[in-house]
This record gives sequence, structure tokens and C-alpha cells, in this order.
Amino acid sequence: MTRPLSAISFVGTTRSMTSRLLVIEDEGRIADFLVRGLREEGYVVEHAADGQAGRLALENSPWDLVLLDWWLPHEDGLSLLTRFRQKNRSTPVLFLTARDGTAQRVTGLDAGADDYLCKPFSFEELLARIRALLRRPSQSVSPQLQYLDLQVDLETQRATRAGHALDLTAKEFLLLVLFLRNPGKILTRTRIYESVWDEQFDGLSNTLEVHINQVRRKLESHGPRVIHTRRNRGYVLDEPSAEGDEA
Repeated sequence: MTRPLSAISFVGTTRSMTSRLLVIEDEGRIADFLVRGLREEGYVVEHAADGQAGRLALENSPWDLVLLDWWLPHEDGLSLLTRFRQKNRSTPVLFLTARDGTAQRVTGLDAGADDYLCKPFSFEELLARIRALLRRPSQSVSPQLQYLDLQVDLETQRATRAGHALDLTAKEFLLLVLFLRNPGKILTRTRIYESVWDEQFDGLSNTLEVHINQVRRKLESHGPRVIHTRRNRGYVLDEPSAEGDEA
């Protein structure tokens, strides 16, 4: 018997964070449930709360899978999907919606959706559909992340710098993956902490700084500093700079 959406309790898994998912959903309770649940399953998950934010996320970042609500403020999901496909984006899109009529399903699929799941749904079925979409051979999801002389193999969870293997803990590996997915972008402490630890960031703990310093130490044993501090803003993975970190 499948568990209803409102009755799921999360259990941690050992799946590595190899796939990047975008959830475009305006209903706060459902969005929070999906983000927390999918992160517990090992996915890297970002959330857009309306059509405008969803469009920007689709245009500015690569995704392995998009979970898209039909009814959204500012721009509806069908318009977002149509625009996305017109730009020849082949990322799989799973519609999540209360519109369960045959005509609506056909409209969504004809617009370019890869699958369609009606609310309410069981979390197990959602996970099965996500796994099926990510398994499709047409998906060109690279298991490799690389920037400068840094390289991560997402399948084997092996990280190297300049050809040297890096002995990283699980959290350190996830930190490095997050930076490699966002080279040149300043990541706030809040975003980093909530992406890797899946907890609200209160700013009082030094856990984040300790882990980043550990990653830096291991990286810098094989080359110059590439994870830089940006004062009052966060951290960035970028080329070595003669100016060093901002205090």
C-alpha cells in the first residue's frame, strides 16, 4: 500500500547527489515536502516559487530533471514548458498538477512534458517516475564535473586535483560538487549550508567554515587556492587570484 503525500516520513539513503532537480511549485507545503523529501533521497534540489522565478532558473542553470506545477503565479507551467522546448532544451520535465482530465494530459504531453503525475500522489510513485526519466538513454547527463584542474566523477564519487586523488568526507564531497556545479558564482553561506546539510542556517554554528577550510586544505595540497571568500557575501569557486580572499 502506497503512502499518501501527507503521510511520508523520510529515511536517509546512501545515494550520492548525482542529479540536479528543479522544483517549480507555488504551494508552500507541497514545495517544502518535495524539496526535503528529494534531498533525503540524495538529489540536489532547488526551488522556484512562481513562473517568473522558474523561467529564470530554467534559463540560467543546467538541470537533470524539472518538476513543474501547471498553475503558477506570473507565468503558468504550460507557457514555461512551451518556451523551454522552443529553445531546444531536452531536459526531462515531469508535470505535477491537479488537472487530471484527459484533454489536459494530452495538452501537457503535446507541449513537451515527458511525464504527468496528478495530485495527490504517493511519494514512492513520484520517485519511481523520476528514476525512470533519469534512466532514459536519450538523457545526456554527464557523470563528470570539471573546472580548471579539479575533476569529480559523480558515479564513483572520486575527486581529483591535478590528477591527485582527494580524500574527502561525504560532506566535503558534496561541498565540492556544489561549487563545481556553480563555478564563478558567489554562493551565500545560507545556500551552501541548506543545500548540503538540508537544515535551516542560523549563522551561529561554525560547521560550514570548518568544512570549507578542510576542503581548501585538501585542494591546496595540490595547487593554489580556488575557493575564495567574498566578504559579507559568501564563497566562490574561481581561478587563483593574486589578490587573495577578501577579509
